[in-house]
Amino acid sequence: MTSLKSSLEMYIVETTKEKRKANKSSQEDIAKVLGVTVGYIGQIESKKLKSMYSYGQLNKLARYFDCSPKDFMPEKAVED
Repeated sequence: MTSLKSSLEMYIVETTKEKRKANKSSQEDIAKVLGVTVGYIGQIESKKLKSMYSYGQLNKLARYFDCSPKDFMPEKAVED
């Protein structure tokens, strides 16, 4: 299946998902933090859909996970 997200977007989504699972947080927990629906978090985590976190949402997640927004980004550029 071809992803509608770029390699960079997929990196951010997968990193966020890993942090969510390591923190034992559900999609519902993340939805509450961001003030969105659980369905929207599911759309973001799906490769089939273009939905993506905004910079503001990544900042809210960084506060929630007690990390830097930079922690959601790769160290070096990713190949598309």
